[in-house]
Amino acid sequence: MRIIDITQEVFSCKVYPGDTAPSFKRVKSISDGEECNVTDLAMCAHNGTHVDAPFHYIDGGATVDELDIHRLIGKARVCAMRGFDGILRDTTEKIIILKDCEGFTLEQAEVLANSEVELVGISGQSVGDAEIHRILLGKGIVLLEGLMLDEVREGSYTLFAAPIKLGGADGAPVRALLFEE
Repeated sequence: MRIIDITQEVFSCKVYPGDTAPSFKRVKSISDGEECNVTDLAMCAHNGTHVDAPFHYIDGGATVDELDIHRLIGKARVCAMRGFDGILRDTTEKIIILKDCEGFTLEQAEVLANSEVELVGISGQSVGDAEIHRILLGKGIVLLEGLMLDEVREGSYTLFAAPIKLGGADGAPVRALLFEE
């Protein structure tokens, strides 16, 4: 079995315009005579590879810690965005990962919202504007954004994309892995 890490490195990751860029501060350092190294982090929950919970755009929607973990782990189909029109017709997986996808049109979001898809992953930092987020999150589709897919072939995989359990948060960083049989 081959494991493919499709996660951006946090401190060099892509940052959505206007979001706080990730940074860290070493508050303890062995080189300064401390017994250990300790790091404080600062970042937006939507930096790099991350998941959007419904609460991101839906007041009262589920937060990251309330997401059903079963929707973030399972059989997945990696497809090229160029075949979007046939993707939902040609696959039975409930997890769809789209290569070279920087976001959706309103029409594409509506097609996804009326499908059996439970999670959609993309290489872009955002699936689209507020309306597109509301359409997808309102249908309970988990959004996995900021994936590194350049070296991933189209096909079937198992996805593991559990977010950090941030109580009450609208999004969270994810270590996203594809398992190839």
